Amino acid sequence: MARLILSSFVLLTVTQLGLTLGASPLGNYVRVCSQIARTVAPSPVYYSGSPNFQWLSSHWSGSSSQLSACVVEPRSASDVSKILRTVGSTRTPFAVQSGGHTANPGFSSTKGVHVSLNSLRSIRYDRFSKTVEFGTGVIWDDVYAALEPYGVSVVGGRNTGVGVGGFTLGGGYSWKTNQLGLTIDTVTAFELVKPNGDVVTVTETSDPKLFFALKGSQNNFGIVTKITLKTFPQGPVWGGMITYVGDEPIAAARAATAKFANGVSDPKASIINSFILSQGTPLVVLQLYYDGPRPPASIFKDFLSIPAAATDVSTRSYLSGYFEAVPVTKYTPKFLDLVSNTLASTSAEFANTSYISTSVAIEPFLPTIYSHNITPSAYPFDRSKVFQPCNLAMSWTNPAEDKIFEQGIKKVRDILYAGLIEEGQTETRTAPLYSNNAIWDTSLTRIYGSNLPVLKTLKAQVDPSNVMGLAGGFKIPI
Repeated sequence: MARLILSSFVLLTVTQLGLTLGASPLGNYVRVCSQIARTVAPSPVYYSGSPNFQWLSSHWSGSSSQLSACVVEPRSASDVSKILRTVGSTRTPFAVQSGGHTANPGFSSTKGVHVSLNSLRSIRYDRFSKTVEFGTGVIWDDVYAALEPYGVSVVGGRNTGVGVGGFTLGGGYSWKTNQLGLTIDTVTAFELVKPNGDVVTVTETSDPKLFFALKGSQNNFGIVTKITLKTFPQGPVWGGMITYVGDEPIAAARAATAKFANGVSDPKASIINSFILSQGTPLVVLQLYYDGPRPPASIFKDFLSIPAAATDVSTRSYLSGYFEAVPVTKYTPKFLDLVSNTLASTSAEFANTSYISTSVAIEPFLPTIYSHNITPSAYPFDRSKVFQPCNLAMSWTNPAEDKIFEQGIKKVRDILYAGLIEEGQTETRTAPLYSNNAIWDTSLTRIYGSNLPVLKTLKAQVDPSNVMGLAGGFKIPI
């Protein structure tokens, strides 16, 4: 498994580890696992050596995986309640995993009790309210497939295999964001297991403060077991992927990206353009989307006229390391040139390492995307100005080189920041950072900003014992 900065890991049984459990932390964690197994039966608890253990605790990126004492697979909110009460009373570290798409070490993994939400897989469409309620064990592909027969869809993930939980609780940028806002802007309810084990339904009416906090603050206020979203009419869409290789096509892709980002105002049109250096070879992987069976010819004309190494674009149904982020006010040609030049230099810098690739994903959105929100949310802490997401990723294979690539991706980030500031985009250094793309040591002020004092006060009320502080993530202090 690659590492994303990515990292490989080895699963060993307790006996293979050669440890005497005794009063060791691992021994204490295993005893807590046994206690949980008794309280949640017949819901399963798996231990190292079991295929289910490895499958349920694995992540999209190896860098975010750890060897836990056990994996618990709750089948209901009641099970989750019992688990939270147990880890809270024993002060046992734990992790909560929905889809497992984070790249940050320890954010959804632990050496203690690993809680997999995999079995929370219900999906229920309500034609009267035009909403869909789904468990946080599903991925967006499941939601789209379930809704397709009804001719509706949701503001959800853009790539296959992404879980609904962390994506939604972090904010959620979608192919439909230009038209409808972030995923959190379309939430109508959360089923939440509070840190004390109480199971509640949180809405704007029932608890406006907690509803605000859940929209962007990840797992700080308990474990969300169900989410209810508004649905919207959905027909066939047009889109797919194009790959460009070679200096001239990549230069043309840069120019077309800047033109699209600054000139296209059709809210149905969206792209992600990833500039990549892979094994020393520069390439561009473009994802195009239009919310309709055919786009106006002018919108993607520049991209479609570039000679491509591979193309898969058509009308279709709406189915579907380490990371770091740089918020961008405007994608200028100069900045996109800097992206390509910076990528070109990384290959030589990591010549004697297990380096695989670096990518910079350009994600332009319209300046109106925050206007679709009707209730306040923890993310973004400032909706007065839209900053475009710019997602950095770096991958390699040797776990011993993790520190090298942590420094490497931060160096790329700092070069891009410096370029933006030189252009006059000085606000980028204090702009809201999207927590789903931010590296693990990002300051809380960049994630929660002016909302942090309010979130701290609410955290002290909802979780006075800081049970959720036993899990990973960007933790709000009491």
